[in-house]
Amino acid sequence: MRRFTTVLTLVMLAIMTITAGVRDDFKANPKLSANNYQAYPVTGFPELTAAPDGYEPFFINHYGRHGSRWLINEKKYTYPLNMLEKGERNGKLTRRGQEVLNILRQVHEASRGRLGELSDIGAEQHQGIARRMYQNFPQVFKDGATVTARSTVVIRCILSMLNEVDVLAALNPRLEITTDASRATMYYMNYSDSVVKPLRASQADLIKGCRDKWTNPKGMLKKLFTDQRFTADSIDDPRKMMIYLMEVAGNMQSHHQFEQVNLYDLFSNDDIYSVWRYNNAYWYINSGETPLTQGRVDYMEANLLRNFIEDADRATTTDNPTPGASLRFGHESVVLPLCCLMGLNGADYRTTDIENLDKYWQTYKIFPMAANIQFVYFRKSGSDDILMLPLLNEREATLPVPTDVAPYYHWSDVRDYFIDKLSRQPIISPTK
Repeated sequence: MRRFTTVLTLVMLAIMTITAGVRDDFKANPKLSANNYQAYPVTGFPELTAAPDGYEPFFINHYGRHGSRWLINEKKYTYPLNMLEKGERNGKLTRRGQEVLNILRQVHEASRGRLGELSDIGAEQHQGIARRMYQNFPQVFKDGATVTARSTVVIRCILSMLNEVDVLAALNPRLEITTDASRATMYYMNYSDSVVKPLRASQADLIKGCRDKWTNPKGMLKKLFTDQRFTADSIDDPRKMMIYLMEVAGNMQSHHQFEQVNLYDLFSNDDIYSVWRYNNAYWYINSGETPLTQGRVDYMEANLLRNFIEDADRATTTDNPTPGASLRFGHESVVLPLCCLMGLNGADYRTTDIENLDKYWQTYKIFPMAANIQFVYFRKSGSDDILMLPLLNEREATLPVPTDVAPYYHWSDVRDYFIDKLSRQPIISPTK
């Protein structure tokens, strides 16, 4: 009994440490809590482990999210703006409330005609990724190397692609680069899976319950309005206002003209954590490998994973392979379930315990703006053994595959694991 109690105590201490770590991350940098609005965190060169002796890189398999952008849904600008304008008309705004209203008016005006578009910082993010990719793996981009770049048909993704390949072309004009953005490739670039929609819808009440249980806008409202009876009578949905306002605050880091604007003073540390926690649950339920959606949602990226395997096969089995890269540009709604399907950095975590999800699975470590997966392939003269180094956001990542050359993997082992995983796609029972 004493041993059981000791083990339980250690487990609880570990859970408390993880939770404290997340909170400490947000205290140090509240912008991390922005989930999919977080600006790409890499600007320098993450440290990479040298390849085993004799191995050199020759091919990169890649899927990247577009860079930082304007908000897509105009209501995320206008809803908090309209609620504050009610306060202004009735003389109920604090001084800070009036300042926030003026900021929202400026941001909304700047967003006109640009909803969902790539921002200036978003373009720079992809330029930086291209430079580092080239400098980290110059053998992949030597004279005559073939770079095939594909994008979804969305303009922010196309511009992200062009910002990367333009830098690569400038660094080596002798690269053979092709670009494409076509509905013909959308079946794997951003597949619309008819099975997924009802599975997600089946958990809508759970997601709303998380929102209502965890988020508390009272502190925020006191900082914005002088009369809390007025807010109770006039603010249609205070939680929605809080969540939208925090999304606007988080997305300020997407624009040079607003990146110094700080709205996080409107929220306590608990507010920041609770809104992130709600969004974290939202993304897990809608993208993760959870039994709540019959373990099926991340298989929406099965076609994309097959495309990774096909492109790797072409690069690794040719008698005289040409160095190069297969670059794909799309969305966080693809990157996240693809990470889950691959099991990258434990993203394939399975649970129905949403109450404790935040202790084990965190979005801010997976899919910021310009998030990218890179599989870098290495070969050695005289050997058929291809090694692969997985990177998530340019940092070394792990896969649920045994390896004796960590952080590298034998590609044949990873390939076998992926093919087996794809063969186990769940058969879905009807949802209520």
